[in-house]
Amino acid sequence: MSPSVSDRLGVLRKLLESGKNSTQEELRDMLESKGHDVNQSTISRDLRKLGAIKGTDSKGRTVYRLSDNYSEASFVSQSVPDLISSISHNETMIVIHTSPGSASLVARHLDINRPGGILGTIAGDDTIFVAPGKEISIKQTIAAIKESF
Repeated sequence: MSPSVSDRLGVLRKLLESGKNSTQEELRDMLESKGHDVNQSTISRDLRKLGAIKGTDSKGRTVYRLSDNYSEASFVSQSVPDLISSISHNETMIVIHTSPGSASLVARHLDINRPGGILGTIAGDDTIFVAPGKEISIKQTIAAIKESF
C-alpha cells in the first residue's frame, strides 16, 4: 500500500520546517528516500498546498520554505527592494519585474502589507501582476508600493 497524500504532505511539511532551504529536486529526492514516489509537478502542487514560498539562497538557487518559518534576512542574499528590477503599468494593471525566483517573496510582502490599497497579486517566477484598488490612482499605488519597502 502506497503512502497517502496527507502522509506525503506531512513529510514535506517536516522537511520544510527543518529550516533547510531546499530546491524542488532536493525535496523530491528526500521524499523518495522516505517512500513517496513523486515527480516535479507533484512537488510543485504540494508546495502550493502548504503555502510554501519561493526565494533565492546565497548561491542563487531557487529554494522553498514555509512562510511561517521564513526569515527574510537569512532567506535571501539581497534586501527585498533590491530584488525588484522594474515597475510599470498600463493605467489598469501594475507589473513588477524581479530577479529570477524572487516574485513570490516580493508578492507576499505586497499581499501582507497591501500598500496603496492593492487588491492582490499574482506572482510567477520573475513577474508580478498587481491589481490596484479603485480608490486611488495607479501612480499613487506605485508610490505606495515603493514606500512599503
